[in-house]
Amino acid sequence: MIRLRDIALSPEHNAHQLQFEAARMLGIPNSKVRQLRIVRRSVDARKKPDVKIIYTVDVAVEGNEKKILRQSGCKRAAPAPVSYYVPPKPSALPAQRPVVIGFGPAGMFAALILSLAGWKPLVLERGEDAKTRHETVERFFAGGELNPASNVQFGEGGAGTFSDGKLNTGVNNPRIHWILEQFVKAGAGEDILYDAKPHVGTDVLLTVVQNLRHRIEELGGEVRFRTQVTGLNIREGKLSGVTTAAGETIPCSQVILAIGHSARDTFELLNDLGVPMEPKPFAMGVRIEQKQRTVDLAQYGGENPALPPADYKLVEHLPEGTVYTFCMCPGGYVVAAASEPEGVVTNGMSFADRGGENANAALLVTVNPSQFPYPGTLGGMYWQREIERRAYQFSGSYRAPAQTVGDFLAGRPSTGPAEVAPTYRPGVAWGDLCQVLPQAIAQPLRQALPLLNRKLKGFAAPEGVLTAPETRSSSPVRILRGENRQSPAVAGLYPAGEGAGYAGGIMSAAIDGIVTAEAVLGEAYGRKTDQ
Repeated sequence: MIRLRDIALSPEHNAHQLQFEAARMLGIPNSKVRQLRIVRRSVDARKKPDVKIIYTVDVAVEGNEKKILRQSGCKRAAPAPVSYYVPPKPSALPAQRPVVIGFGPAGMFAALILSLAGWKPLVLERGEDAKTRHETVERFFAGGELNPASNVQFGEGGAGTFSDGKLNTGVNNPRIHWILEQFVKAGAGEDILYDAKPHVGTDVLLTVVQNLRHRIEELGGEVRFRTQVTGLNIREGKLSGVTTAAGETIPCSQVILAIGHSARDTFELLNDLGVPMEPKPFAMGVRIEQKQRTVDLAQYGGENPALPPADYKLVEHLPEGTVYTFCMCPGGYVVAAASEPEGVVTNGMSFADRGGENANAALLVTVNPSQFPYPGTLGGMYWQREIERRAYQFSGSYRAPAQTVGDFLAGRPSTGPAEVAPTYRPGVAWGDLCQVLPQAIAQPLRQALPLLNRKLKGFAAPEGVLTAPETRSSSPVRILRGENRQSPAVAGLYPAGEGAGYAGGIMSAAIDGIVTAEAVLGEAYGRKTDQ
């Protein structure tokens, strides 16, 4: 195979034009191209409105590839590299099957790896299966009661199930393509294998996570929903079992702790047990909404139905703290992400087609332990809770506090929307966000908005909507682990994923879950795994 990079085509191109351009670059007839596989696809809008789609492809050709490469003289052509991840092969069962706590991306892929190795893991998830969970969440969005055990944060697939379903990451890891392949096998579109910014969409993820679970079960694994772990049994510094809320004790000597960033009761349990943890920096802020058309015009310099809904990623470094956008959802919706009674939390999600009228993103301010108003390891967590409860008190319900960007910058309460209608359900309560957000967050946001607007025209348009609070961007604690990925105080306890403080999104959490499962497998045979 020959790899060709930086093939630039118009957004209206077709597959024949891509193959023709590949053949032209190699100096061969189009008929000599036997196979073409897209490796990467991205949008180049640097010379707007002349937007291009950029490809990297691998092609198989008739004839001697080395000779064709030499004769072409193309500097953008080279032999295609061969690099792929091979999961662990089946091995002998341990005396006790491993337990995985949590069935978000880290727990799910840890369980898949253990299942492929023939270890038949037991997964314990406090929330519901995806289908039932979706029904529970929809009732809450419609104004029904919150289920603290099953919501946008807890349940099959974790918080990522109700998101944009982004699968890109800044981590360079050979496991990435394998993970994407598992998503495709479970029902995601093949475009995630090569898009520079792959995403699935919450509507597709609901099916994907169920199919991944079915595969784990077919391999001998077991997933128990509505099963919350409330105790760890530790003897002489070693894990001997876990206890569930139903009073069941499950003997085990290896537990992958993939609890997610919102398992506050588990954080408290671990803290009480003396499991080493530390507070860590994280970020809080608001969700900001603009018209998607505004973003498209700013990013592309015009409208073109052949282009995908545009996204953005912005950052401003201020003396008071870094302000940045996170989890941007083109054509998406702001959702109610509470997991505790009488607390309001926002998040963003979009469907696969990203067809909503608004764009939204988290607009966050970094905070560090020195700023936490509460002392101790869990100080950041308690600060999150305080802000969430203040937001609930603001409206007296799960309606989220909201303010237009113009009113927020002017320091006046909002009484209703302008051109941008908020998408948050079960609804918003208009007013002054400074009654909810601490000064350490509100002030940097107010300073950064005009500066970010210079980077993306319309980002801070007065008619935009700010919905608060966004508090669950990442875990406020890190559960410490050694080079063997075990807790330094509890042998057999393997903290993993976003909740443990080692990941920041679906893909990085999945990678961390896989490497942690490899460590569990390697520990049984004295093998090492890469970190």
